[in-house]
Amino acid sequence: MKEILMARGARTLVDTCSAVKAGEKVLIVTDMTKTTIAQAVAAAAYERGAEVVITVMEPRERAGQEPPETVAAAMKAADVIFSPVSFSITHTHAVKNAVMLGARAIVMTDFTEEMMIKGGIEADFRAIKPVCQGVANTFAAGNKVHITTPAGTDLWLDATGRRGNALYCIVEPGQFSTIPTIEANFSPLEDSAEGTIVCDASIPYLDIGIIREPITVKVKKGYITEIIGGGVQGEKLRHNLASQNDRNVYNIAELGVGLNPKCQMCGIMLEDEGVKGTAHIGIGTSITLGGVRKAPIHYDLIMWNPTITVDDKIVIDKMNVNL
Repeated sequence: MKEILMARGARTLVDTCSAVKAGEKVLIVTDMTKTTIAQAVAAAAYERGAEVVITVMEPRERAGQEPPETVAAAMKAADVIFSPVSFSITHTHAVKNAVMLGARAIVMTDFTEEMMIKGGIEADFRAIKPVCQGVANTFAAGNKVHITTPAGTDLWLDATGRRGNALYCIVEPGQFSTIPTIEANFSPLEDSAEGTIVCDASIPYLDIGIIREPITVKVKKGYITEIIGGGVQGEKLRHNLASQNDRNVYNIAELGVGLNPKCQMCGIMLEDEGVKGTAHIGIGTSITLGGVRKAPIHYDLIMWNPTITVDDKIVIDKMNVNL
């Protein structure tokens, strides 16, 4: 009977988030583990008179892995794309190319049936949109960005010339947004990040989830140079990154700020990243965020209670936004 409960979330995705219209080509990219969610979205889009196609692929082996070529080709032909998948395809050429051609893309990585019913999806996306845009615009207009946290994060980044990305769960042609996270982010200039990251909230990848023991990450000239502590969770991160045999997995790719008051920290990426009162540092691929580096992965290291200054102005002060 969850199909009935999921219907409200599906209507939010189709009506509020993507404004699906009659006659539009709607593509739902999913895998074998997320078909019930794909069907709920498809039903809502079909009800609006859209031409709906569901493409089911094998689950990707890791976040950031490209979808099959046939799926990527279908994405280029779509007006609206929903992607309820197990592992993220957000930071891929397939998504980047489809959006450049004008698609409206809704990212639904690791979505669960429960997330269709309650949590972040219940937020008033339209009301939060101006705040999210304001933070993104501040990033875009800024140069030196500094983030600190009570746990020990102290990181400098250069935003000069980089765009600010406002992901508030509503998309226009040529845009993508994650759901239900609401976040503002930017990709710092390559080789610019310097300092320390202390991840004390979540790494919603690799079965790490909610952090039990803080993980300290040292950064120099835009790359991670050392990962310290974190017990078994820290070891998982160290081992996985080393196993990729690609220096760009250590690239500092993003600074993002969570702005959704309905999101809850639960170990699922698109809920955790959106929690108000958090920030995250993305590592690895940056090509969909305004950077130029491509890596086999994109992971986010989430931390509590950030203070973020842009050119010496405090923009984020733990739970407060100052614009």
